[in-house]
Amino acid sequence: MKWITREKARVDRIACPWLIARFIDRTPEFLFVPAGEVLAVAAREGATPFDVPGAELGHHGDRCSFDAFLDRYGLDDPALRALALVVRGADTEARALAPEAPGLYALASGFRALARDDHENMRLQFPAYDALYAYCRARVHGAPA
Repeated sequence: MKWITREKARVDRIACPWLIARFIDRTPEFLFVPAGEVLAVAAREGATPFDVPGAELGHHGDRCSFDAFLDRYGLDDPALRALALVVRGADTEARALAPEAPGLYALASGFRALARDDHENMRLQFPAYDALYAYCRARVHGAPA
């Protein structure tokens, strides 16, 4: 399946592809395009848009696109819900939402600066999300943080 969002991804636009690839779609194809072209390219390519204004899989109220994916696909894993707080805090101005949020924002900003393009950015950041998910799983199961 094709998924599309705005280019120059940082937090939510990398966290969502990680979530898609790990829990929703085993063979995803990600397209990153200029913000003004997302909906037109989505229609032309038959791609599902995310993290763009007006998209079902976008920000709604104080919740970010990662939250929208959890809700839409019924992902009730407590560790994913804990990770969602970190992502939401890092992706919005609510950095105090989770103590890890400012660090995730800093890492995501650094990876975006290092990466040649959004696909390399995903490749670099996915292991960080794997580690954050493992951390969240351990926390929700009572292991020391």
